[in-house]
Amino acid sequence: MLGKDDLVYAVEFMESPIGYHSPGLQRVLNLMRGGALEGKYVLVTLEPCRRWALARLPGRRGAPVSLVAGVEYTDQLEAERDVFRRRWHDLTGTELKA
Repeated sequence: MLGKDDLVYAVEFMESPIGYHSPGLQRVLNLMRGGALEGKYVLVTLEPCRRWALARLPGRRGAPVSLVAGVEYTDQLEAERDVFRRRWHDLTGTELKA
């Protein structure tokens, strides 16, 4: 899983959430994206390139996602960072300070 040695990759992601990622960060992202889908945080586009909402995936394919009440974004990079922080917490039980 993820450990203290992976904090360097969290910092890398926070600096540049979109684009090329080092092999170490890609490994971390693969861990975050893998596994069970139920409850995993995702972004839902409300207005293309303008507004996004935070949601959680259902336990089965085809079921609707559950929007997280009151959590919307107007900055895609901040939205991606927030999802990363939330998934990091879910996997490690620790808050990211980055």
